[in-house]
Amino acid sequence: MNARAHFTRMQDSTQPDWQIIGGEFMQFAKALPDRVLAHLKLLDGDYGGFPVDRYTHCLQTATRALKDGRDDEYVVCALLHDIGDTLGSYNHPDIAAAILKPFVSESNHWMVQNHGIFQGYNFFHHLGMNRNMRDAFKGHAHYAQTEEFVALYDDPAFDAKAETLPISEFEPIVRRVMAQPKNSIYKAALDAQTAS
Repeated sequence: MNARAHFTRMQDSTQPDWQIIGGEFMQFAKALPDRVLAHLKLLDGDYGGFPVDRYTHCLQTATRALKDGRDDEYVVCALLHDIGDTLGSYNHPDIAAAILKPFVSESNHWMVQNHGIFQGYNFFHHLGMNRNMRDAFKGHAHYAQTEEFVALYDDPAFDAKAETLPISEFEPIVRRVMAQPKNSIYKAALDAQTAS
């Protein structure tokens, strides 16, 4: 990554500048799965008072989804659903959803973005909060999927004795899912650059 554009204001940029930037971006984008996996690894050893560390929780959630025959995209959502814990202490589902949005369906994106409220059914009442907060979404097209995700995969993934596959099982899946965005304002430009 050595070539650089020469503008000082983006409004003064040129097509050759953007050819340089685009070429650099493609290399940077290819390394996204590596950066995401490295960030997920930051959860290793971070218990936050839970029975298992947050990394193990993510691996267990993904293990359960994989063993249940869920597709690659769903498994990646299960793996990364709490990746936002490090930077989004008060809104971790939003962080995970933002990372996943370009690569997943609307239903899986909604599931990740709202899983915290749905998981809250299991503990909000212990904090003096409304455990039925998820009821505000009753009738939403993705309510049942999100409720099921929490019940089958997220909620039971705090068991130190449960099967927990290593990250090496999930790395190829993450790479496949993040190989090409489905939803991005840059998708048409990326498709054109890839085709040429």
